[in-house]
Amino acid sequence: MSSENFRQLKPFFSILLIIATLFSIVFLQMEERRMGYSVLKLTREHKKVWEEKRVKEIALAKVTRPQLLDSVAQQKFTLKKVQANQIIHLSGALTEEVDKVVNKGIAKKDL
Repeated sequence: MSSENFRQLKPFFSILLIIATLFSIVFLQMEERRMGYSVLKLTREHKKVWEEKRVKEIALAKVTRPQLLDSVAQQKFTLKKVQANQIIHLSGALTEEVDKVVNKGIAKKDL
């Protein structure tokens, strides 16, 4: 009797399986659409942030340009332009000092 009841319920289960499959397909398509809108929203937000970053980089470049820094230094801090005879080249002395420090560091590591 159990197998006879099961045979009678087979069409019901198959219809139920078909309906569940169709509902899951519709649900997955809705989720795909929702995720698409989320991606679109994030893409727009990314473009806005990237544009703001670009604008701020341009503003920073304008503020830190050498001519503006020179004029601020001369007006606010009463500094004068550097003359060629005021520049001291330390390339030779500096490399000797760096070599000494590096050699001391290596010698301490070897101990």
